[in-house]
Amino acid sequence: MKNIGITILTGVALLALVNVGPSYAEPPAATAKIARGKYLVENEAKCGECHSLHDEKGEPVPGKQLKGATLSFKPITPLPIWADKAPNIAGMRGWEQEDAVKFFMTGLAYNDLPARPPMPQYKMNKEDAEAVVAYLKSLSPTAK
Repeated sequence: MKNIGITILTGVALLALVNVGPSYAEPPAATAKIARGKYLVENEAKCGECHSLHDEKGEPVPGKQLKGATLSFKPITPLPIWADKAPNIAGMRGWEQEDAVKFFMTGLAYNDLPARPPMPQYKMNKEDAEAVVAYLKSLSPTAK
């Protein structure tokens, strides 16, 4: 009986060791927010249409998604404020969390100016804006 007790205690101790230690996984809420942001970026806002480099067939170049690109289209009537390039938005370098969320909620940047066309002035709710920012900030800002 004594050996069974020691065996059980040893097993419990080993299980405790396996389950103890730092966890580097994102908390479930953060993971869900990033997943929601990814969905919005890829399927609703379609950020990659402008912010990703595309090959001659119009397909995104692997490893260059959301890393910035020269736009392949222009307005029929020239606009002096037209942006010919879409910036790298992977990692949201240079954007504070609060300013980035405000941008997606109001369409106004940290300097209270709208983005240059053809960038739409999004009017997202706070939850969606925070999800988009969480996803973009989770991406590596440099090309691989």
